[in-house]
Amino acid sequence: MSRRIPLIAMLGLLLLFMAACTNKKSVNPLANVGSKQPDKVLFDKAMEAMRHNRFDVARLTLQTLINTYPDSEFIARAKLAVGDSWYAEGGAAALAQAEQEYSDFQIFFPNMPEAAEAQLKIANIHYQQMEKADRDYTNAKRAEDEYRKLILQYPDNKLVPEAKQRLLEVQEVLADREFGIGRFYALRESYAASIARLQSLVEKYPLYSRADEALYLLGQDYEGQMLRLRNAPTCDAHYLPRGCATEAAKADLIGKLTQHASEQYAKILKRYPLMDRSDDAKRRLEALHQPVPRPTKADVQRNRAEIASRSEATMTDKLMGIIKKGPDMAQAAKVGEPSMADPDPVAPSRVVHDEFMGSPEPKHNASLGVEIVNQPAAGDTSASGEATTPGGSPFGTASGVAPAAAPDPNELKPTAPADSNELKPVDSGNQLLPPPPQVNEIHQGQSSSASASADDSTPASDADLSSSKKKKKTGLKKIIPF
Repeated sequence: MSRRIPLIAMLGLLLLFMAACTNKKSVNPLANVGSKQPDKVLFDKAMEAMRHNRFDVARLTLQTLINTYPDSEFIARAKLAVGDSWYAEGGAAALAQAEQEYSDFQIFFPNMPEAAEAQLKIANIHYQQMEKADRDYTNAKRAEDEYRKLILQYPDNKLVPEAKQRLLEVQEVLADREFGIGRFYALRESYAASIARLQSLVEKYPLYSRADEALYLLGQDYEGQMLRLRNAPTCDAHYLPRGCATEAAKADLIGKLTQHASEQYAKILKRYPLMDRSDDAKRRLEALHQPVPRPTKADVQRNRAEIASRSEATMTDKLMGIIKKGPDMAQAAKVGEPSMADPDPVAPSRVVHDEFMGSPEPKHNASLGVEIVNQPAAGDTSASGEATTPGGSPFGTASGVAPAAAPDPNELKPTAPADSNELKPVDSGNQLLPPPPQVNEIHQGQSSSASASADDSTPASDADLSSSKKKKKTGLKKIIPF
């Protein structure tokens, strides 16, 4: 019996030592807190439920944590996890709830590092719900605004490069929408509306994959206005018929439109020298008798990098695009900085005002006259069937008011020779194509191509342009789109 007592004592000490060794605090790598507090237990249960896609259980557990322990250090992570549960669940209603939760998180915890992540997920919510370019663009516009907000509010965050790339893809969809609308107006010869859309497009989205096509179509709109102006009737001595234009006004407007069209074609050759419309733009400049600019080596390298960054859609992608709701963003550029500000939108009324209201207006003096045929009253034989005297009112005289016949011939005596002199320079053709100043600046840049230097500002040679041009489709590839 005495031998068993020391053995029992030794076993008891060994059990106490083992119990002391196992009484260690568990470490949660997610919470990074070594404790067994009840708020931490609730948070762990919610995370475990989310890993098993039990989002309702996870939200109930997180809400219990938020209501029961309002001063817990897990409050911020719990509120962010509630939004993550809605985000992971998916669906239009769940994504709307997730956006609200992320917005609340930014309001309550604006200085936490996770605030940038919440802003990125708000933008991703609208990014995932984007539709094709010819459909509703509400989510695309919201995604553009939210990505811009992230880049501007958190410029040093590690999520900014991802936001910039997503923003480039969103802007590709929005630019494709604007191009489709501008092309629609151009096909229906509504040139002012088409110019307004395309001009806003090229100013706002210079990295659009079809920017050269937009500039070429913009130049074609100006040429369409020139053709319409040439076919307009010429005014007679009384500036009739309605909607006519004098030869001097036609020459002035054609010169302005020629300048605008040549500017768009020159932008293609200088900004997008390796794209498909560069050769067509060169031919149009030669047809308009305008100088053909030459791009610099830096312009060629930049355009080459933009083209190389774009990916071509495969046959499977094009077939799936028929039934897929979202847009195809394979052509979006992966280099360059996205547009961060919207320029002032161009209105069609502004286009009409800038183009036509700046032309010389006809002088409303002795050259204007309208024949007024009235039924004279009894005894009034002075106004029977006579034309209004030049300088008088073209709408006749009020009833019961005697016309002042004596001042009219005296009033028009000094203006009579001006009427004949006004029509003298009509046949002079030296005003048809006035030299535009901006094109002359391009011409000066072209003359410097003879002196080639080693830096990137020197004009590119023909070998640089021809070796970098994209090969056009041949054979059956012209017929089969994929």
